[in-house]
Amino acid sequence: MVLGLVRDRTAVFFMLIFPLMFLVLFGALFQDTSVSRSPIAQVGDVELLEELPADFRADLDKVVELRRAADHDEALKQVRDGDVAGAIWQDGTTIEVRYSEADGVRAGTVRSVVQTLVESANLAATGQPPTYTIAMDTVEDDSVKPIQFLAPGLLGWAVAMGGAFLSALTLVSMRKTRLLRRLWLAPVRPWAVVAGRVGVTLGLAVVQTAVFLGVAVIPFYGLQLSGSWWLSIPLVLCGSLAFMSIGLIIGAVTKTEEAANGVLQVTIMPMAFLSGSFFPADVMPSWLSTIAQVMPLKHLNEALMGVLSRDDSWGAALPVMGGLLLFTAVCTAIAAKLFRWDSA
Repeated sequence: MVLGLVRDRTAVFFMLIFPLMFLVLFGALFQDTSVSRSPIAQVGDVELLEELPADFRADLDKVVELRRAADHDEALKQVRDGDVAGAIWQDGTTIEVRYSEADGVRAGTVRSVVQTLVESANLAATGQPPTYTIAMDTVEDDSVKPIQFLAPGLLGWAVAMGGAFLSALTLVSMRKTRLLRRLWLAPVRPWAVVAGRVGVTLGLAVVQTAVFLGVAVIPFYGLQLSGSWWLSIPLVLCGSLAFMSIGLIIGAVTKTEEAANGVLQVTIMPMAFLSGSFFPADVMPSWLSTIAQVMPLKHLNEALMGVLSRDDSWGAALPVMGGLLLFTAVCTAIAAKLFRWDSA
């Protein structure tokens, strides 16, 4: 079984290289998390902007880029064409602002920035100090990078792919070529065949974990492993068994590799999206979040996040490992009921 996996270049690519490509790509894309500046066309002199204190103006320049426009028509044309986020000019004591709703994010930036400037100017004109001030900062320090959140989710997805796809496609192929029938008639004990299949799946999971973490910790990506990172290994092994059992069910009910691949895609890919493998699951509607709670990948991802990035320990890992093993037992029992030796 090991030799068969190694010699199957397509399987090696999709089980090992393909998931790693997502880590390399997403890790590089999210290296720079700074907010891009929104350009604003300024027509003439705007007293509100010209009289800003130096420190306030420096903070403003981090958010918006002021560009001079010759007249109102040119500024409005730039807004309509999407070249700038908004246009601003002064008419007496009125600050005129124009923006396009075509880009809701940039329009919101223009509105909030100008509103803040006007409120600050009005407050300064009254000569009264503000009653309240705001102190804002992130909950993470400057060392936290997106890779801390990307690596655990993508690792969970890779484990799900490896466990489910290998078990399902191998079972279908062995049945289709009547290799299962030969094994049944051969002087080979069933436990040896099962142990071989489980051993290959778990071995692949360990290799996936080593490769993922090995790439993620290089300085370019900068994954900072917590003290309990090694708990990811038993978590990955339990997760691999859980998804192997899903693959066994799919392999038991499908007759061809094409059918098995289709059912696997419909099962694993939506689960990956709902479980937060590619983006935070917090943005989902509440009813989708409720559905995600019954998915094993959701709990595997959260546990991997805890032990790899949040310094969680046995208290977070053990319940998930127990749940994954229970899930494995149930699905394996279902697969055993559905199992058949021949395609017919």
